[in-house]
Formats: sequence, structure tokens, C-alpha cells
Amino acid sequence: MNVNETRKRTNVCSLSGFRISGLFAIINQVLFNRNKMSDLYDVIVIGSGPAGHTAAIYASRADLKVLVLEGWQPGGQLTTTTEVENFPGFKDGIMGPQLMAEMKAQAERFGSEYITKDVTKVDFSGSPKKVYAGEDEYQGKTVIIATGAKPRRLGLESEDRLWAKGVSACATCDGFFFRDKTVAVIGGGDSAMEEANFLTKFASKVYLIHRREDFRASEIMIDRVEANEKIEILLNKAPIEVLGENNVTGLKLKDTKTEEESEIAVDGMFLAIGHVPVTDIFKDQIELDGHGFAVPKEHTMTSKEGVFVAGDVADSRYRQGITAAGMGCMAGIDAIRWLDDQVV
Repeated sequence: MNVNETRKRTNVCSLSGFRISGLFAIINQVLFNRNKMSDLYDVIVIGSGPAGHTAAIYASRADLKVLVLEGWQPGGQLTTTTEVENFPGFKDGIMGPQLMAEMKAQAERFGSEYITKDVTKVDFSGSPKKVYAGEDEYQGKTVIIATGAKPRRLGLESEDRLWAKGVSACATCDGFFFRDKTVAVIGGGDSAMEEANFLTKFASKVYLIHRREDFRASEIMIDRVEANEKIEILLNKAPIEVLGENNVTGLKLKDTKTEEESEIAVDGMFLAIGHVPVTDIFKDQIELDGHGFAVPKEHTMTSKEGVFVAGDVADSRYRQGITAAGMGCMAGIDAIRWLDDQVV
């Protein structure tokens, strides 16, 4: 065989090798694209409280492919409560964590997929929507934001230790458990006035503790509190420690003017110093109000097409498990109908 024939055969083999490599590359790309398409969800739910679970139930029951990114502390605020007595359908009450577990199981029954990761970034600029949990990217035709809101806390170690053991941020939820007992409400706005008045239906005595000389509340709310014989107002006082081992037995207070310390005996402490919506990662993606709550524009849809909102993340007024679940139902239905409208 001469040199020219050898070169021809070598070139043919090389060309065949390139063709085979190119073919494999095309096949791999097709498989990659197919896998990416199979990972495209109809609905991605961010959050796993009553709103998130309910949205997942409705969307997956409509035969949609649903992913719930439930976070590293799944279940929302209800997992930090003990017995829930005001959620319809449970005449004897139900433990908060159990209620969340039942709602999750119901969503899973209809095919919802749950991943225990915190969402760290989102990109709603195009379609599909992109949701990131660390390095992992998830794509969805729609997104339902149900990240909730967390009560603003005092930042005390003892407050965290006795949370749900006498420390609460919801008089409507937990006031019933303090019948004929003494409790304290911390705050100076309308919410604090409302909580204090509400608690007098159960408690024998209510301390209203405010760190300043003047309240921020409206005059009519202040008048109601001052007229209530069960309420004692303590101004210029700030809690510096919640007393008790296994449950709340009292509060240590510091005078904000004299720095003098004192103690009062109470069976419970209710925080009414505001709620913080969990919306930091959405600041540049959807419209938020001045307090950081998501703003629904059309029913539950936000300022971005295909992005919906449900629960306490958009509710600064009611903040109840049942209202969050109801809004989750609404967002689920809105997402279903929006997807139907996109079909040509």
C-alpha cells in the first residue's frame, strides 16, 4: 500500500470518527433537552404552610405537574403551635404539626412532589420561570409564592426557648388557653390594642407593655384599652427576659428611662410588634408594598404574569391558618385557569 492510499484511509477513518462523535453529541443534546423538558413543572409552589399545601392540592388534583419547595423548616408557623382549635373540621382540635403533615400527605396523594430546600433566588423575567435552591435550578410555567410572614420578635434567648410554651404572637389562635390567667401584650400600635382587648375575654388580667411614653395606635383604640378594667398599661418598659423553665411564669422588665429592673408574674406573653413578610428574594421581581408584603394585581396574580401569591405573604390583616388555606385555594385555581388560557 502506498503512502497516498494510507493517507486516504486515515482521513476516511478520521472523518468517520468526527461524524460518529457529532452524532453522539446530537443524541446527547436531544436527550438533555428532553430531560430538561421533563423537569419543567406546570406549577412551582414556594412555601409549605397552609397556603402552599392547599395550592399544591388544587393544582395537582387538576393533573398538573407540581413541585413544592418546602424549605428546611417545612409547615410554616403552624408547626410552632401546639393545639389548633379554630381550623374547621376538627371538633376536638388538632396539633399544628399534625395538621401540616395531613395537608402535605393530601397534596402528595394527588402527585405533588416535595423537596426540602430553601429557595435562594428567583428569576421571573422570562418563561419558564426559574427558581433556585443554592446551585439547583427548577423551572416552572407558573409560580405560587406562599412563603408566609414571621412575627417580629424581641430577640431574647428565653423568648425562643419558651415559644409555644406561653409565648405567642397570635391572641386569636392561643387566647383561649389562658382563661382566668394573667398575660402580657407587648406593643404600642393598633394590633397591640386589639390583642389586649381580645384577651380580656379569657384572661383575668392583661398587662399592656410599651417601651415608649406614647402609643402609635389610633385614639379610638387607645380609648377602648384605657376603659377596660382588666387591662393595666405599663409605659416606658421593655421585656429583657421571659421567666420560667418549661412554661412562662413571668417577665423581667427594664425601665427605658431609668434602666431600673422589675418583675411581673404572668402566665403568657403575646407579641404584637408587627409581622415581617418573607419576601426578600422577590424584591426585584414582583411589586411589594411599603411593608414588604406582596401586592396581588389581578385576583392572586402579582405584577408578573404567571406568578401568584397566597397566604400571609400578602395578608397583613388576618394572618390565620384558614385564611391562608383559602388563599392557597384561590392561587391554585388562578394558576390552573391562567395555564388553560395560554393554550392556543
